[in-house]
Amino acid sequence: MTSPTSYSLPQIALHWVVAVVIAAQYLLDDGIGEAWHAVRDGLAPTYGPLVLAHIVGGVLVLALVAWRLGLRLRHGAPPPPEDEHPALQKAAKATHWALYALLIILPVSGLVAWFGGIRDAAEVHEILTNVLLGLVGLHVAAALFHHFVLKSEVMRRMVRPTA
Repeated sequence: MTSPTSYSLPQIALHWVVAVVIAAQYLLDDGIGEAWHAVRDGLAPTYGPLVLAHIVGGVLVLALVAWRLGLRLRHGAPPPPEDEHPALQKAAKATHWALYALLIILPVSGLVAWFGGIRDAAEVHEILTNVLLGLVGLHVAAALFHHFVLKSEVMRRMVRPTA
């Protein structure tokens, strides 16, 4: 398989849809957080629309990431810029695969916690949510660094595919 020069249109679309759903997950966390704390304290939780939205969002992230991984394995990913330092290349690769792993582990741990009532899974979910936030911040900072400081095409190839 030859390395593409940019991501495909479906890969780009899935990247941004997952980004929006993840942002919504952070915003919808309060509803399910309150419901989980009620369950933990032995109270009956209130199942408002935010609880359902958070659960559906998690399942959606899991499905979209599986689809995206399938596309990546089938179509590949553009190589890093030729003049990029090998340490940056390794950091980028590790960050990308860590993001993929978290986007699988978080929905699974959330579903196990919620439907299985397993507190340890809820703790893992909560801790990894913060790790994801940090990695997303690193990912965004690296994209901006590439674009504005290194003047590379790294960010542009996730905005529009080349012919």
